Amino acid sequence: MAHVSDEDEFYTRENLLSAPVEQLDPTEVDTVAELLEGMAGMSFQARSLGQCLRVWQRALEDGERPTVILGVAGSLIAGGMRRVMSRLVEHGLVDVVVSAGSQPYQDLYQARGEDYDHWRATPEMDDIELRELELDRLYDTLVDERRFADTDQLLGSIVGELDPGRYTTRQLYDHLGARFDDDESLVVQAHRTGTPIFCPALNDSSLGIGMVQDLLEAREEGREVPTLDPILDHYELAQITGASEKTMVIYVAGGTPKNYIQQTQPINHYLGNDVGGHDYAIQITADAPHWGGLSGCTLEEGQSWGKIAAEATRATAYCDATIGLTMLATALFQQPELWEDRGRLSFDFEDNELTLEREAA
Repeated sequence: MAHVSDEDEFYTRENLLSAPVEQLDPTEVDTVAELLEGMAGMSFQARSLGQCLRVWQRALEDGERPTVILGVAGSLIAGGMRRVMSRLVEHGLVDVVVSAGSQPYQDLYQARGEDYDHWRATPEMDDIELRELELDRLYDTLVDERRFADTDQLLGSIVGELDPGRYTTRQLYDHLGARFDDDESLVVQAHRTGTPIFCPALNDSSLGIGMVQDLLEAREEGREVPTLDPILDHYELAQITGASEKTMVIYVAGGTPKNYIQQTQPINHYLGNDVGGHDYAIQITADAPHWGGLSGCTLEEGQSWGKIAAEATRATAYCDATIGLTMLATALFQQPELWEDRGRLSFDFEDNELTLEREAA
């Protein structure tokens, strides 16, 4: 899990044969937390996932109160992880979210009510037939194209209510979160708790489609529309890492959010902040590093760029995020002593300039 600082001492016969693989006894496990802690002594991805839990635990125990940044790609809310992510935000185990456009959109889609759900199916279905039925498939999950189109238009019109001007995606999602009343919503909980959500590829989502629709309607009506400024997004997120005593990053499935978070480190160099890379890092991915893509690149590779600290506590698990993140979150919720008294972080952006404060628990 942690970086070994003295390889000469590590690579001795005595040292290498000092830690036997532990045999997990399932009859002695009562909680997911106990399961993952036992898995940390096993091998393969069981050990990796157990080590990811240990990294997260250490970050929560760190007296310097690291800022925890969750970067998530994929369609995890369609996959059943809406409550997992919203509870992480609600209870302060995550301080900042950087997401692909799919998560906030699917979240707000479901915030519209029980008819706006995602539906279980199979990957063997006839996709041409599904198209005729106006049903869209995400592997073994279906969405209603008619309700998606309706949601595109609704969300685009809500964004269009903002006064003309430049906005960050953080401001946009805060505005959207204020318009819905759903305790299980990630975007709503982010609004209520003051948790920033950044979306570096917002236009690469159905919300982008809705905003195009509103743009066309605005042209016909002769009104101006708000515009997004992705560079201000970058600047705000970099300020968060620069103002933090320490940072922890959680990369789920990689993608654009991963590199977006990584780039806060070189940006801080230009801002005159020597942050030295993220201090804690875990990664859950189903991709492999040898293809050269970002989603599979190792945390160690990030060290070559100075994006992960040289002495960072880190771990990677190669598994489906619907398994990995769900188990990690459940284990941590079963250990409230790790996070109940941490105190939230307060992010006050005045003209896109950050004041970061730690609130009392």
